[in-house]
Amino acid sequence: MDGSIPLPGGIRIGLDPIIGLIPGLGDMIGAAVSSIIVVQAHRAGIPKPTLLRMVANVGIDAVVGAIPFAGDFFDFAFKVNQKNLELYRQARAGMRDAKRDTGFLILLLLLIGLLVALPILAVFWLAQHYFG
Repeated sequence: MDGSIPLPGGIRIGLDPIIGLIPGLGDMIGAAVSSIIVVQAHRAGIPKPTLLRMVANVGIDAVVGAIPFAGDFFDFAFKVNQKNLELYRQARAGMRDAKRDTGFLILLLLLIGLLVALPILAVFWLAQHYFG
């Protein structure tokens, strides 16, 4: 999602910034795909503080990515999946056996959903307030 398409000059982009160009829906799709890494990290027993950092990365990407034009440029620079994969690898390298907490995973996914929904709800509220 972050670096699958090579460009001239050694630059790589992924599908995330391209999908993010779809108004409203693109950032939701990107956050849903990014959530897969968080779910896999939870299944692997990654510590909760690392999972929270991963969710924060997804949230930042979703919230800032939802800003018209500026968010599209942000998506090209902020490689959320690469950051989360690196956090996952670092945690696995220095990890002991950790137990999984399903309730915590549900909380994390709800948090991601809320972070994705907030910009969309704000747009609807603004549209209703000014045009309704």
